[in-house]
Amino acid sequence: MTKITCLGAGSHSFGLSTLITLLQSEVLREAELALVDTNQESLDLISSLANWLNSEWGSGKLITSHSSHKNALNESDFVISAIEVQPRERLWQQDFELGSRYGVRQPYAENGGPGGFAHAARNVNTILDITHEMEVRCPSAWFLNFSNPMHRICYLINEYSSIKSVGLCHQLSIGYAMVAKALAADYGIEGADTFLSSHADPNYAEGQRRMAMAGMKHFKITAVGLNHFTWMLEVRDRQTGEDLYPLFRKRWNELPANFEPLTQEVFGAFDLFPIPGDEHLCEYLPWMSCNRTKPWEKYDLSLYDWEYFEGNRADLWKQVSEDILQKQNIARYVQTHSEGAIEIIEAMVTGKETIWEAVNRPNLGTISGLPNNAVVEFPALVKQNAITPVSQFELPKGVLALLQREVTTAQLGIDAVVHGDRQLAIQSLLLDPVIDDLDLAEKVLDEILESNQNYLPQFF
Repeated sequence: MTKITCLGAGSHSFGLSTLITLLQSEVLREAELALVDTNQESLDLISSLANWLNSEWGSGKLITSHSSHKNALNESDFVISAIEVQPRERLWQQDFELGSRYGVRQPYAENGGPGGFAHAARNVNTILDITHEMEVRCPSAWFLNFSNPMHRICYLINEYSSIKSVGLCHQLSIGYAMVAKALAADYGIEGADTFLSSHADPNYAEGQRRMAMAGMKHFKITAVGLNHFTWMLEVRDRQTGEDLYPLFRKRWNELPANFEPLTQEVFGAFDLFPIPGDEHLCEYLPWMSCNRTKPWEKYDLSLYDWEYFEGNRADLWKQVSEDILQKQNIARYVQTHSEGAIEIIEAMVTGKETIWEAVNRPNLGTISGLPNNAVVEFPALVKQNAITPVSQFELPKGVLALLQREVTTAQLGIDAVVHGDRQLAIQSLLLDPVIDDLDLAEKVLDEILESNQNYLPQFF
């Protein structure tokens, strides 16, 4: 019997969709789903939902609930993690504001910049505790990570534990949506005018979804790089294999100038299309924090709406609670998008080879010019107990230089937190494109450590 342990099972972003796809899997009938969340209220709710759906659908799963990962990990085959230090939105806002008194304006502060350093740092001790427990309780298990900052967290797991891991992210779908919008007229795709932006705004969500689905139907993208910093090497017709890059380039240049303006300029400068959309792309670029030019205004780089998403999550769980209590609206849970965990697990359980277009794994020569231990994103062949790149890849020198800087910045940041090494932390911040002053790095680090000292005792 396959055992799958879900850490952070009450996660708004990944927990619900992952749970539903696991329950719907016929391949995993009779599997145990061990649900773990340190928030008892969230755990009770997601467990009630799992048991209700499991019964109504006849899914045949064994559902267990745990407030600690330690007992849940025993003899697990797969560990899915979507953990996040709470309250997520308040801490994210804190990360964005931490340097404001010194005039530091971060583009987004989730995965790059000083905010990315702080975001990753808060999770380091918990992730290490989990992986070290896995080394004892389920040493052969695969760790499937959804937590951000993706390539920093995955580097932590691969560098400081013996556990096999893979990071999964759905951001490639935005690349598909942008290709579909550009080629809509050529392929008779309707609704292109409803896709207005890649920004994390509920007003844009339906347009993004519609174009992403159309894009995945008609096209095949090959993209490599770092998570949220990937680059499209190829785009082909999914049926015929025709190279569509020349046509895409022509049609993209015909789009309105206010659609993904940062992506448009970066594509023009580096002659390779960046996949993630403006809000994620901006976190890793050296020209996005200048108070003189204010690029966040030029490119309309809106911030994450922390209050909206905090309220939205509360509303979602209230709705779920009412549905369970009234035993109603079960149809709302039938259709959900896959985050990739189910495809990876089913391929490994059955041995049936599957291509997954975006996995995060140690480089090991997959992208020439990056360190072997850099965690990079690439398309891979998944089969029994193995994930291997479909090819080796070359990137243009300019793009590679941007990636090299981010890899070093991220690795120094994780190394610093693991060892409680202030000097390495300073080096990480000094390499970060947001920081433009030696003394500023010291001040920002002090702000990070002081506001997160409960999570970072190794520095005190």
